[in-house]
Amino acid sequence: MKISAIITCLIAAVGIDARAALAQSKPVILITAEESNLGAAPSQDLTFRAGVSRGPSITVISPKPNDTGLQSPIRLQLKFEGRGGAQIDADSLKLTYVKKSAVDLTERVKAFVKPAGIDLPEAAVPPGTHTLRAEIKDKGGRAGSLTFVVKVAN
Repeated sequence: MKISAIITCLIAAVGIDARAALAQSKPVILITAEESNLGAAPSQDLTFRAGVSRGPSITVISPKPNDTGLQSPIRLQLKFEGRGGAQIDADSLKLTYVKKSAVDLTERVKAFVKPAGIDLPEAAVPPGTHTLRAEIKDKGGRAGSLTFVVKVAN
């Protein structure tokens, strides 16, 4: 009990979000085994895109798209960038596990979200291929999104 009180005081003194600091001590369960067994989402044809988006861009930093042999826990790191100097509204983030019944993962990563992006050092993900969708808005209400795949080896 005394150690946790000391850690809390130190965290408060240096201005670190206590939830994020304490959460870093163990992996965050990003996707459960039960969720990974849910039915796959219907396939969509994403080849047609209309117009030019002025919404924020989202880039996957980690895991790399061509990373083979990923082991859980993984580092989930996304970068958000507003267009034309627009500021990102970090509170607008929505992270979804794309399945037949979509699973909202936003609350699980909330402590790791900043206007610059998401940096979750240890995300527990079961083996398999997982499709995630990130959506973010800028302060002007313009939205950007990205759908990406994470492959975790057995």
